[in-house]
Amino acid sequence: MIFETIDEAAGALPQFTAIAGLDLGTKTIGVAVSDRMMSVATPLETVKRKKFTLDAEAVLKILKDRDIGVVVLGLPRNMDGSEGPRCQSTRAFARNFDRLWDGIITFWDERLSTVAAERALLEADTSRKRRSEVIDHVAASYILQGALDRMAHIRREHQE
Repeated sequence: MIFETIDEAAGALPQFTAIAGLDLGTKTIGVAVSDRMMSVATPLETVKRKKFTLDAEAVLKILKDRDIGVVVLGLPRNMDGSEGPRCQSTRAFARNFDRLWDGIITFWDERLSTVAAERALLEADTSRKRRSEVIDHVAASYILQGALDRMAHIRREHQE
């Protein structure tokens, strides 16, 4: 089931469910996962893209192995908030993936997530070669952490 926003998806989320964040690039898919308390995002791996069927199989294996119930896709909006071809591609991936997986899919505005990931890796004095290897799944963790923080805020609002 696809929800447009985290706010919409929050009500449908089962408690104690691990969540995956995906940063869909043209050549790779960065993958990050959360703990079951939905509080901390951890970079996991980068999947090299081939074609949708193989990409989906690789992602589905990760979701199954880690008992993931929700996928947050980074939505690469333009800086003015509009949606371009990359957003359309992400939405198409979501629609196609939804046919193969019965979990929850939602989106998170990923503007500047790669910039933040790059900055963090530079501050950690990561070599250029290593940065290129890990940037996508580190960016996925920024996407996922933003979504997790928003969900925590929503849960706190409902408790008050």
